[in-house]
Amino acid sequence: MQEKIDALYNVIVSLETREQCRELFDDLCTRKEIEKMAERLYAARLLMAGNTYSQVIAQSEISSATLSRVSRCVQYGKGYSRVLKEDI
Repeated sequence: MQEKIDALYNVIVSLETREQCRELFDDLCTRKEIEKMAERLYAARLLMAGNTYSQVIAQSEISSATLSRVSRCVQYGKGYSRVLKEDI
């Protein structure tokens, strides 16, 4: 399975434009899945900007359980901080 996952990552990093990215994700994911990923990224951005859990929940459509996971990833993960550090 890891080989298949790595192949997916390779395809994603090969994309050159937002339109290519949109087309691929539209083919790979449902609209709801894309919206959920976007909501997690938005919540991470809000947390990194110093918002509290209550503020993030009020400004987004994320559940407290998902926000908890996003928060752990913001604190201990590498992905959010790498892609959002220029945003803040």
